Amino acid sequence: MAHFGLLLDIDGVIVRGRKVISHALKAFQKLVDSKGKFRVPTIFVTNAGNSRRQDKADQLSQWLGVKITEQQVVMSHSPLRMFQQFHDKHCLISGQGPIVDIAHGLGFKKVSTIDHLRSQFPLLDAVDHKRRQTEPSPYERYFPRVEAVVLFGEPVRWETSLQLIIDVLMTNGLPCAAASAIPYPHLPILACNMDLQWMAEACLPRFGHGAFLVCLENLYKKVTGKDMIYTALIGKPSEITYLHAESCVQEEALRLGITHPVRRLFAIGDNINTDIYGANLYNRYLDRRREDDFSKAILAAGSNSARQTLNSTMSKDARTTAEMVGNCGAVSCISVLVHTGVYNEDLHDDTCEHTPRDFLPVEVGLKEPAFRVDNILSAVDLIFEREGFS
Repeated sequence: MAHFGLLLDIDGVIVRGRKVISHALKAFQKLVDSKGKFRVPTIFVTNAGNSRRQDKADQLSQWLGVKITEQQVVMSHSPLRMFQQFHDKHCLISGQGPIVDIAHGLGFKKVSTIDHLRSQFPLLDAVDHKRRQTEPSPYERYFPRVEAVVLFGEPVRWETSLQLIIDVLMTNGLPCAAASAIPYPHLPILACNMDLQWMAEACLPRFGHGAFLVCLENLYKKVTGKDMIYTALIGKPSEITYLHAESCVQEEALRLGITHPVRRLFAIGDNINTDIYGANLYNRYLDRRREDDFSKAILAAGSNSARQTLNSTMSKDARTTAEMVGNCGAVSCISVLVHTGVYNEDLHDDTCEHTPRDFLPVEVGLKEPAFRVDNILSAVDLIFEREGFS
């Protein structure tokens, strides 16, 4: 039985947009047996955040012709289950798709969307002249104060979301009147999916939620003169996402009848700024976790944001789970870069820094993959050969 597990990116590795990469189908023929059962604990770790885990599992099953369960999917927002201290707060949520259902599924009980906020404060949305309102809503005074902001993924109308999120931050959650002074630190912000770009059917990468975050950070800085502060950054390359994915690998191994711990993780991705950097960050975390203990491993996390997220914002139950995984979990996370997505060797320029702001500066070597291969089939062949698995 396998002593290793796989963490697979989706966009640029398995599909481009809705088109399945042909090598992926051949790769999955090797990952499952004649009955369609996985031979290797396999978890799909995507930075997508605008769909439910079950919906993504169903989509993967249709694409690959293999039964994928909800438990095998880690969305960028999946670790938000750990942030129980925000679940009872009134949260403003941003993104597209069924984000209210997603939020409720993660444990958030009181949420308002950008569209809901706009309907309560119609004068705030003034960029689109066709939608601009001239009369306030009579219900403004009854709108409950926003206590936190949760950013699931890129919205459709960026100008509206950017304006209203900053309005909420500058009024301490109640944008019916200008504050006498800009509150700082501002309300908590939990942001998922830091991908600046992602690969769809087009010949060039498309803007991702990371591009929206760049706009939000810089607009807030320009307007207030202060840096926007994330309470937590979730999704690759954050260590907490890989910690959550590792626990999913161990659970999947048990479902497959594998009773020994999975000791090595192989993370296959197409983006050096998220997939490769994140896997290498987590590998360093595992080194420290193995040598010392959980609390010291937190201090070795790759960024101020990661340390804050891992240490102060995780619930007690989440920290207990992390410590349990550390006691019998993986000892290494090995990064594998494929060339079917965002990464383009001919266009790659080391002077262009696409890493999320709060993960800078990047230490030398952390964006270098352990292995480079053409596609996911070559990656699976390489891993099987290294592991002596057939």
